[in-house]
Amino acid sequence: MQVILLERVAKLGQMGDVVNVKAGYARNFLLPQGKALTASQKNIKDFETRKAHLEARNLESRKEAEAAGERLSGQTFVVIRSASDGGALYGSVTPRDAAEAAEAAGFSIDRKQVELIAPIKDLGIHDLLVRLHPEVEVTIHVNVARSVQEAELQASGKSIRQLAAEAEAAAEFEIAELFDDIGSAAGDDM
Repeated sequence: MQVILLERVAKLGQMGDVVNVKAGYARNFLLPQGKALTASQKNIKDFETRKAHLEARNLESRKEAEAAGERLSGQTFVVIRSASDGGALYGSVTPRDAAEAAEAAGFSIDRKQVELIAPIKDLGIHDLLVRLHPEVEVTIHVNVARSVQEAELQASGKSIRQLAAEAEAAAEFEIAELFDDIGSAAGDDM
């Protein structure tokens, strides 16, 4: 099915391009979202008359998205989740969780704008891509922790796994010292 793109669509084309797409993609996504029109002679003529208006509207929305992107870019949001001692989450962090954390911090983004670079299934600081406009995307950071204190430790550069390993090593050292003390006390009794 041939359609005329009314805005830039990733991996498909720029505004005004006439492209071939599968009928289901056009019917279920492009046409209902207002991203394209069917490529009939009447629609092509209508597009040519509306092209200047569409380009001006696209430029305005892109400038708004760029301004919002400057404020949002590089921001870190904290998401508190339950996790095992090894740092594996009981579940995962979704785009909805990231959008809610951003909204709690005063930013207005939709969960559909957030793209996971990789699934978030463990504690730590993770990067997410936010697509504010077809031509504007920014990266945000999500600090996933079990508590606010852990989030602060992670933000300072320490890993939860490193802290757990240090605590385990300290506990083993104390146990070894305890057994050494018990062994030397038993030797004194004889």
